[in-house]
Amino acid sequence: MLILFDLAAVAFLISLLLTPFIRDHAIRRDWVDHPTEARKIHTRPIPRLGGVAIVVAYLTALGLALVAPYKSLPFDLPTAFAAGIRLLPAATTIFAVGLIDDIFNLRPWQKLAGQVAASGMAYAAGFGITVFQGDPLPAWISLPVTIFWLVGCSNALNLIDGMDGLAAGVGFFAAMTTMIAALTHQNEPLAVVTAPLAGALLGFLRYNFNPASIFLGDCGALLIGFLLGCFGAVWSHKSATLLGMTAPLMALAIPLLEVLISIARRFLRGQPIFKADKEHIHHRLLARGLTTRRAVLILYGFCGLAALFSLLQDVTPTNFSGIVVVCFCAAAWIGVQHLGYGEFAAARKMVLRGTLRSMIDVQLRLQQYETTLTEAESDAAIWDTIRLGSEEFGFEGARLLLHGKVYERTVVADQPTWQLRIPLPQGQYVNFYRSVEATMHPLVLTLFSQATERILREKLREKEAPGGEPVTPAPL
Repeated sequence: MLILFDLAAVAFLISLLLTPFIRDHAIRRDWVDHPTEARKIHTRPIPRLGGVAIVVAYLTALGLALVAPYKSLPFDLPTAFAAGIRLLPAATTIFAVGLIDDIFNLRPWQKLAGQVAASGMAYAAGFGITVFQGDPLPAWISLPVTIFWLVGCSNALNLIDGMDGLAAGVGFFAAMTTMIAALTHQNEPLAVVTAPLAGALLGFLRYNFNPASIFLGDCGALLIGFLLGCFGAVWSHKSATLLGMTAPLMALAIPLLEVLISIARRFLRGQPIFKADKEHIHHRLLARGLTTRRAVLILYGFCGLAALFSLLQDVTPTNFSGIVVVCFCAAAWIGVQHLGYGEFAAARKMVLRGTLRSMIDVQLRLQQYETTLTEAESDAAIWDTIRLGSEEFGFEGARLLLHGKVYERTVVADQPTWQLRIPLPQGQYVNFYRSVEATMHPLVLTLFSQATERILREKLREKEAPGGEPVTPAPL
């Protein structure tokens, strides 16, 4: 439709002309991204606030369309713009959060609070996930699902904004995909509010593609992800099937996949979820010897493939749409495998070799051992628990000196062993013996010994407390 091209063209030109002025102003005010962290790819300060140019271009294009003489359109343009006006407060909030962070550096919880507030406002404006398989969802389900989706989309675009042109290019592909899907479903309002976003991003890419002279900044990345999440929620309303949300999910495949991989990697390594590192998808591509441009172009290609899959799934009959989803997931899995993440390779080996089951079994048996040892009241009961525990976890022998009395499970004399000694107060101790030729689960060496020491020390402190049984000094 002519209006969509006009909107995109106006936004493109404004973004193309305005971005250099925003860049120069950011440099004068020192609103730049310094390459002070190891995970940074750029080697010189680059101005942020590119999102300002995109917002101005986007809103100006929509404003001009309201006063332009589009009387021959097959739909009511002011009505189409009403959806965008309802979304304006939420979009302004998320943009303000990003802008303040670009200038003053907010704390993570402050940014998250602003994102949640903006998502709630978008839900109230009608941009929520309110339908499942054609049936309306109750508010107590749809509201948290909507907030989770919009916050996830916002942070997903922000997370991949670590390479020249990547976030803006991914946003452009997702916006174009959403616009085409909107036209397929004859949802003109959604197409109208999506077209200028695609144009503004394309104009901005002139300065953001490698070598970039300006970055989106949080104000741009958070807003673009938020808007695309809102548009995806509207897109999903047109489907009455379980797979209704998969098409917008595919359209945002790269950023959402980045979020899932980052969370999974850090969870497997026991690291904080929000810890910054240099193991993102684009970092892995660079580590494989690709230049920045080639890495971005490869990710653009995957975005195009994801867009194709999402549109196919959107128009394919229900009986075959599941096949499209399976093919897409298989392609994504193959791509992740080629990135060479060691965390996933180690986890896969643990599952295939039964190591995971072994760890779970050891953990459960250790819990039972701790419970029994804690409940033991007499010295004899304590020794019986330690003796049985040493047998169960593969120690050839054990020796306990407690309250001046020695309890011992002897070791074969001619068998070479090593000793694990746990010192206790008043010269008391627990020794465990193990054959040098035998292997042992690493959890046993750590958790078993730690639990034994902790529980015995607690019991000895109770004995030493006023009114308790005094501890007999150990013989020298």
